[in-house]
Amino acid sequence: MHPLLIEGISDAVGFVGGALLGYWLAVTLVGDPMQAGYDSGSIFGIVLIGLGGGIGLKLARRWRAQRLRAQADPDTSQRDSHR
Repeated sequence: MHPLLIEGISDAVGFVGGALLGYWLAVTLVGDPMQAGYDSGSIFGIVLIGLGGGIGLKLARRWRAQRLRAQADPDTSQRDSHR
């Protein structure tokens, strides 16, 4: 599979997955963050969605970098995983 395709798909899955987790966390804590109006609960919910998306994207990029390191040097990745 082409590396840019892997990059795009992993970024999209990480961002959308993180944003969905942030949305469900917001629904659990403050109710529907997408309700009409901008009260403090809605703003907090929108912030949680954004943070979830950013964290998911960061985790996807970390996973991809770890995968590339493992492909480049399998011996080093095995030693690092047992620490």
